[in-house]
Amino acid sequence: MLRTIMTAAVLAAATPLAAEPIKFAVTDIEGLEALQQEFAAFEASLEEITGLDVELFPVSSRTAAVEAINQGAVDLVLTGPAEYVVIKELTDAEIVVAWQRPNYYAQIVTLSEGDIGSVADLKGKVVTFGSVGSTSQHLGPAQALADFGLTYGTDYQPQILSRNVAIEALIRGDVQAVGMNEGHLRRIREAFPEQSFTVIARGRDLPNDILVARKDMDGAAKQKIADAFVNDGAKLMAAVIQGEDNKKYEGGFFLTKVKDANYDYVRDMYRTIGVDTSAFVGD
Repeated sequence: MLRTIMTAAVLAAATPLAAEPIKFAVTDIEGLEALQQEFAAFEASLEEITGLDVELFPVSSRTAAVEAINQGAVDLVLTGPAEYVVIKELTDAEIVVAWQRPNYYAQIVTLSEGDIGSVADLKGKVVTFGSVGSTSQHLGPAQALADFGLTYGTDYQPQILSRNVAIEALIRGDVQAVGMNEGHLRRIREAFPEQSFTVIARGRDLPNDILVARKDMDGAAKQKIADAFVNDGAKLMAAVIQGEDNKKYEGGFFLTKVKDANYDYVRDMYRTIGVDTSAFVGD
């Protein structure tokens, strides 16, 4: 009997407990069903490459993602540049890899046959921005105007309007310009084929979306995941773009030589609209 107990004890000591799954969240997708639609193929591919158990972990908001990181409930979070700088400040999360989005830049759009022919013509006018705090619909376009010398809220009147409503207001003459990214303008030109639009200001390419890990995530698991993006990036990207919204990454790459300082331009955007990075804009 004693020998049986000792043998069982030795076996228990030699057999490691099952590793906890690596929990993966995305800040701009709410609900497990939507997360699975976009990232189920990526989840399966990452598991196959690393041998790790990966679990999709839905978060209801970017604030919820911060709470999940700080509570140790999630290991990896994919987020946008504007969200990253706040998450970094509130959690000290560590960069794993950047997810490149081709043609990712902000721009200011006007009617081709309107009265606005240059950025200078926007002084005293109304400029609308999309989703509050969005890198490419709000912060980026505001910074593009700042780069051309226009001060947010002083040289022009900023308004937050949904994109289609803003375009209809632009056509009526109620506003004089709309901030958006390249993909948005492409869809607007399709939706309003009878109208001609002109870009009067284009910002520099925006910093990429970024995958971060909580600071105390298991180091070996984090290294396996980082190695997967280096060695099997093409396979992982093929899985990512199976998601409909993830088509925005098509033609892009995973970038591993990324530093926090690469996101200082985003911190400049926060200063441009008069807020700091201690909280998400609009919260």
